[in-house]
Parts: sequence; structure tokens; C-alpha cells
Amino acid sequence: MSTADKTHSNALIHESSPYLLQHAHNPVNWLPWGDAAFKKARDENKPLFLSSGYSTCHWCHVMERESFENEEIAAYINDHFVPVKVDREERPDVDLTYMTYVQAATGGGGWPMTVFLTPDLKPFFGGTYFAPENTNGRIGFKNLLIELNKAWTEDREKVIESASKAVTKLQEHLDTTESDPGELTPASVIQKAYDELATSFDYHEGGFGSAPKFPRPTSLNLLLRVHHEWKSIEAHASESNWALEMTTRTLRSMAHGGLRDQLGGGFHRYSVDGYWHIPHYEKMLYDQAQLLHAFAEAFLITGSALHAEMAKEITAYVQRDMTHPDGGFYSAEDADSLATPDADHKTEGAFYVWTAAEIDTLLGKEEGSIFRYAFGARRDGNARPESDPHGELKGTNTLFRAVSAKKTAEYFKKSPEEILALFDRCRKTLFDARAKRPRPHLDDKIITAWNGLMIAGLARAGAALSDASMLDLATQATAFLRKNLCSDPATGTSLHRSWRAEKAGPKAFAIDYACLIHGLIELYQATFDITHLQWAVTLQEEMDRLFLDPKDGGYFSVHTDQSDSILRIKEDYDGAEPSPNSLAALNLLRLAKMLDRQTWSTQAGQLLRLFSEPLKNSPSSVPVLTIALDFEALGNRQIVLAGDPATAEFQALLKETRSRFLPHTLLLHADGAAAQTWLATHNESVAGMNPVSGKPAAYVCQNYACQAPVTDPDALANLIR
Repeated sequence: MSTADKTHSNALIHESSPYLLQHAHNPVNWLPWGDAAFKKARDENKPLFLSSGYSTCHWCHVMERESFENEEIAAYINDHFVPVKVDREERPDVDLTYMTYVQAATGGGGWPMTVFLTPDLKPFFGGTYFAPENTNGRIGFKNLLIELNKAWTEDREKVIESASKAVTKLQEHLDTTESDPGELTPASVIQKAYDELATSFDYHEGGFGSAPKFPRPTSLNLLLRVHHEWKSIEAHASESNWALEMTTRTLRSMAHGGLRDQLGGGFHRYSVDGYWHIPHYEKMLYDQAQLLHAFAEAFLITGSALHAEMAKEITAYVQRDMTHPDGGFYSAEDADSLATPDADHKTEGAFYVWTAAEIDTLLGKEEGSIFRYAFGARRDGNARPESDPHGELKGTNTLFRAVSAKKTAEYFKKSPEEILALFDRCRKTLFDARAKRPRPHLDDKIITAWNGLMIAGLARAGAALSDASMLDLATQATAFLRKNLCSDPATGTSLHRSWRAEKAGPKAFAIDYACLIHGLIELYQATFDITHLQWAVTLQEEMDRLFLDPKDGGYFSVHTDQSDSILRIKEDYDGAEPSPNSLAALNLLRLAKMLDRQTWSTQAGQLLRLFSEPLKNSPSSVPVLTIALDFEALGNRQIVLAGDPATAEFQALLKETRSRFLPHTLLLHADGAAAQTWLATHNESVAGMNPVSGKPAAYVCQNYACQAPVTDPDALANLIR
């Protein structure tokens, strides 16, 4: 973060993005992405230097410290380029466009993203982090600037021509689809996805692949569906068990590891090692949201107390540290912070790590030694050299559950109850002491997409755990988004991407619509508040108008009137966030089944066929899309509960449905009033679903053909198990 002279400021001082404001006092004369920067580049015939990152990005801070606060480098940038800063979280469209170029040109990507553009916004060179000077045979940023300026001044026409050809070829590649996709067989896609995940699974430590290890909860959601589908098929019984074991072992390893903040709750971004011990310490809302969803679904299958505990702990962390007073959820907490209030710069993990001496001083020698034994804290620190290449963690400890409470009790000749009580005391003491340290930077920007994912996670967990407070938190966030991130709150239309400091950001992108619709569908099923489902329908119709390709199907990531976008991209890869197309396919299918809307079912089918290549060849790279394909084939059941939710009989039926993992079932409510009337205008079969002999009833329907209603929970269980 900037320690530059605060008397100097550039154009970013007028922005609301925390990331842009971090750079507002750099000697680089940054401009935000927009017409002013484009005009300056054209008028002065200079290339644009685009730097994209986000406020909790560690290497973004490093490059700022090394290069953007360097007066010599800044002066060269100002003289020869038009420097533009982009918050990738606020403008994912810009970041996606040029990251697509960087990945195609270099074979990799990451942040900070460094791209040089012609005045008409076409890229001619790209990369990620650059050290200020040449190191290890890699060009330094200072020399890179000199070389690119030389190319621009001495061979400009060639640079422009090369950039134009690169964009043309890239768009041609993006537009390429299989000439004959053939028949997509859900069973074969599921089998291949399972095989890919099983092959990459780390048997000893949980997770997939080697270091660094990312949570990727959507892969776990997929494996839970594999387990559910195959458990009753004798030929797949062992694979079904292993799908569940891969999921639970990974969730358990993450919960016991340093990836989890063992004192304050919540999960860090990823583990830099293969053991889940030492994390990259930033905390992102989208990770909390998706892990909450995964733990909740795992709980429905296993009944594990650990899974329930993690769901509650994630919620408590988000509510305490990442929630706006009026209900929306903040974006992230930084990895870096000041080790002491008077430190001259921030270091990674400073807020979270402990020396052994600090622990012993706070807890006392006896309890400190027990706690350190159980939580892996060593006298010389527990970060392996390969996990700490810059030596920032030397001599410090990241807490993780190294030894179970039972084994700790045996070793110290105490009862497990005594040890668990000691853990609770010690964690509270350390948490209170940590609260006095300088906190990591909080990015208090509220992003629609990530809030949608959090709403979905809270809805799923609240229903699974019968926790009304989770549902209240989700409902408050929904109200916040409608009030503050819609240009027309009354209709819930004209959605915005982000909000901060009483100001809405740019117009929403496809991912924002997809994630919020997803959250609203989940929240309707958890609360039966029909306004959530109605808003989901409104947003889906608006998403179709703004992003749908009516000719070939699928959704462009950027709305059609985004004139400064040089590429038209339809995303499919499910990475840290699901892709808008993957989630849209699932949303369309669920809405189509709930509301008997065949056009949306057809639309989803076209989308799935459009992305048949990744589904066939690498389904584990698109787990949400694979889940959508699976739902298209098997998601034909609806359960309609008719009656008054305030009655004990209704709650008994509801509990029977909520206590089960039913990934191919949709839940509706016939309230005998306006909500049922609205549902019936879309789904005629709901019109006649009423209580039976004055008792709340459950109607179980398959492809809109319904069995006789039941009023007894045991009878309902026999129909849906």
C-alpha cells in the first residue's frame, strides 16, 4: 500500500474504489478507465499503460511499492504513456478482456495485470508482475518501459498492425465452436468429471493437485451430487463412497488447516503449500459464500457436527467483519497489514501470525505449551522455507490443528473435555489480543455477484441447519441490493455491479445477474417469500435482453452497449467464481421447472450444447456447468407444500424436505393467497394444490404429474427418499 507523499494526488482521488484510492497519491499520473484516458492517448498519440488489480492483492502492493512509488519510473511512465488503473472487481469486463489476451500471449495470467494498448485499445504487450530491475534473466519494469517506448516511436505502424491482428485472431478463436457437438450424455460427462477429480485428488492431505491449493467448493458440490446419484447403483457403490470421502476429507483438512482462521473464523484465499498449513492470508467474500454452501450440503448428507460448526463460523465471521450496517456484504480483507502501528510498511499475514513467546505470555506457560502442541506452533516458527520465499513469516506461526483434542488430552494426561474447554479459553484470549493489532485493510465495496453467492450460501445453510438468523442475514442483504444497486428499486431493474460510499458503480455484468438470480432462487426455497422468486424472474428477463446471444445461445459477459470492449467473450470456466454461463444454465433450468417456462428450458439446452466441448473433454474445469447438465437430465421433481407455515404440521413437512440432500428437487409453496395465484399463472398445476381436510399437505410431482397429497411426514419421506 502506498506510503507516498500524500500532498501529491492524481485523478484517482475522485474515485470511490478502495483499490484506485490506494494509488491516488502515487507519482504516476493515473487516470481511471474511461473516455478521458482514451482521448488523451489519441490526442497525444501515446500508448495506454493499463494496470489492473484489486485492493487486497499482495503482489499489486509489491509492484506499487517498487515501481509506482519510484519517482524515476513514474516520471518515465508519465512522459511516454497514458497510465490507467483498473479495479478488476469493479470492472471485470476490462480485466477479462485483457486477461484473455495475456493468457493467450503468455500462457499464464494473474494480478497485477500489466498490459500496453494502442490508443484504440488494442493490446500489443501483456504480462503480470514485473520487478523494477532485471532479475534472473527476466526483464525489469524499467527496461520494459524503455523497450516498449522505443518500439512505439520507431516502429509504430508495425505495432498497430500486430495488435489489430492479435485481436482479430483472438476473437476468431473465441467465436469458434464445435461443428458437430453430437449428443451430450450426462452419465458419461459425470463419469469423466469424477475420474478427473479422483485422479487429481491428494489422498493424504485432501484437495486436488499440489501446491498452491485452492478451495474450489464447486468441485465438492459436484462430487456430492455424484455420491447422491450413484449410491443406489451397485456398480457405482465404491465410487459413490469415494466421491463422498474426497469431499469430506477435503472439507475436514481445510477446516483443520491454516487456510481457516482458527481464531476469528472464515477462510483465507488459498494454501501456498500442499498441507493447507500456510495460506495466502487475504479473505474473499466469494470464498466464504461458496464454502458455506459446500459445508451446508455436506452436512445434509453426513450430519457431521464439524460441517455444521464451519457453516455457523463462516456466517459469524461474515456478519461480524464483512457486513454493512444496512445489510450488504463487503468484498475482502487484505493479506497484508502492519506488524506494529509504527511499522513503515505492511507485510503478509502480520495480523494472523504468532511467535511462540507471544502465545506463552498470553496464555501462561502450561496452557501455552498445550495450545501450541495442538495448534502446531513451534519455537522456531512453522512456515517451511518454500512456503515463505521472502522470509516475511520467519520465526512466526500460523495456527492449524496439528493434533486432535483426543490425542492432546492423552499426551498431557487430561480429559478431552478439559482440553476442549482449554482450547475455547485460549482461542478467546488470543482473539482478543489480536483485535488490538493493526487490522488488515477492508475492501468495503459491495459487489452484486459476490453478494448473490453469499445470499445463496446463507439460504442453503439456513434451511439445512434450521437457522433463522442466517435467513434473516440473507434477506437483509437482498433488500440492500434492491435499494442501493438497482436504478429502479421499485421494479428491481437496471442492476449495478458495485456500491460504495453511497454511490453505485458501473452497470452490472452477466456474472452479477447470474449470481443474484441464483441467490434469489435459493432464498425463495428457504423462506417461501414469493418476492424473491418474482425478482429472480425480472432479473432473468433483463439478463436475456442485455447479454443473451439470440443466434448461437449463451451469454456474453459484457452488455451489448459496452462500446469500449474490443472482444465479445462468453465465459465458461468455473474458477474462483462460477462462470455466468454455467450459473445461468442452472438458473434457467430451475426457473423453467418451477414456472413451467419451456422457452427457458430450451435456452438452457442451447447453452449447454454451445459449451459441449469443455463438458465432454474437461468437465472438472466446469463443475457448475456439469451440475446444470445433470439437472437438465434429472431435475424433474417438484415438492409443493400447501398450507400455513405457522402451523406445527406444516413445519413438520418442511423439516422432512429440508433435512435431506435433494439436488434434483425444487421446493414451492402454495399459500392459498396471492403468492399461489401468481405461481399458478405460470405453473397451472399449483392452482389446485390446497391443504387436505384442513391439514397442510405435500404434493410430490414428477414432470408436473403429481401423486396424491400427503399430510404425514413419514409418508412424505417414503415418497422422496
